[in-house]
Parts: sequence; C-alpha cells; structure tokens
Amino acid sequence: MSDTKGDAEALCFIDTNIWLYAFIESQDPEKTIVAKSVIQNHEVVVSPQVVNEVCVNLIKKVRFDEPSIQDLIASFYTKYRVVDISREVLLKASQLRQRYQVSFWDSLIVSSALSAGATVVYSEDMQAGLVVDQRLRIVNPFTEESQAT
Repeated sequence: MSDTKGDAEALCFIDTNIWLYAFIESQDPEKTIVAKSVIQNHEVVVSPQVVNEVCVNLIKKVRFDEPSIQDLIASFYTKYRVVDISREVLLKASQLRQRYQVSFWDSLIVSSALSAGATVVYSEDMQAGLVVDQRLRIVNPFTEESQAT
C-alpha cells in the first residue's frame, strides 16, 4: 500500500480512475485500499471534469441512480475543493499539450491542478514521474515506486 502520510499536508488533485477504484470495491480490492488511503490522507482538489467522469462511469458500471448521483455531486462540492475550468485553465491546458505532448483531457486535469496550487496529481493513466512547471508531480499510487515513498 502507498505511504501517503508524508504528503498529507500537500494539496493533491485526484484523477477519475483513483475515485473509481475507491467507489467500486469489486473492481480491484488492493487498488481500492490504496485509492481510499490517497483520498483520506490528503487535502483533495478536483475539477468538474473529474466529477463528470466519475458520475458517468458510476452510472455505466454500477448503475447509480439519479438520487445517488445527486448525492455524490453534492458530496464532492461539500467535502473537497472543486476548481472551476476557466478561460485561463483552458489556455494553460493548450500550452501544456504543446510542451509535454499530453492528451487534451490530461492537459485539462494538469492545468486545473496547477490552477488550484496542487503539488501532486494522483493518476493511474498519466505519465508517472512527470514534473510539470517544476511544481506539480504526476504519481501513480499503485506502482512500487510510489509505495516505497
């Protein structure tokens, strides 16, 4: 399991896949434990993009009904900081795509994280180890390297 206590004070952006492992326990029990630990042991920030992606996947994969989705959305906005996707975030995402050769959606997540002041993005899908603008690190919490830190 990932040792997340060392970064407990760090503001972290948590990508969709980490949330899904936390919410869908039957998917991969070991990853569920790690995902829940990452979420519980950090100050968390997300974007509307992540909230949307989590909702869509929970509707498709585990058939969440609308009252459950509404509760989940309310919970995200109550428990965590949800950063708006502004014009500046979109323009920064474009610059990040040029500079780091990342996908449209990943650049939007990274730009949102930078805008919020996060120092880490936890994601299973992005390029682990990448440091963006010398202040934001991409971490895959399920790899042996992140579990050793």
